[in-house]
Amino acid sequence: MLPLRHARRWQLAGIAVLLLVFFATLTPSIWFMPDLRDARLLHADKWFHGMTFAFLTVWFSGQYDRHAYWRLAAGMLAFGALIELCQRMLTYRSAESMDVIADAIGILAGLAVAWAGAGGWSMRVEQWIAARE
Repeated sequence: MLPLRHARRWQLAGIAVLLLVFFATLTPSIWFMPDLRDARLLHADKWFHGMTFAFLTVWFSGQYDRHAYWRLAAGMLAFGALIELCQRMLTYRSAESMDVIADAIGILAGLAVAWAGAGGWSMRVEQWIAARE
């Protein structure tokens, strides 16, 4: 983890984000998405998976150094697989292997954004706040 001044708060915020995503993926999909049989929304679910995991990867890249990005990617992929396993146990959700592939693509996109300069963003936020005080 990066030497953050408020590391504990960043960790708690990260846990909250993961829990929010986890519980959102276990609620009935009709709560979040319209009728997926609509041809215009054919792959909307996969886009949501990719964007969510890109966001999560960028979020956590803000707290970890670049040498730990491989662990971050592995953890995010395991989280995606856990979601699919949990959805498999529910009668009102379906587990799809393509969702994990969409998660992996989102993780790769998030890592690309992190490597391009977004990594360590929470350090910069803390420095910005400290400079304003």
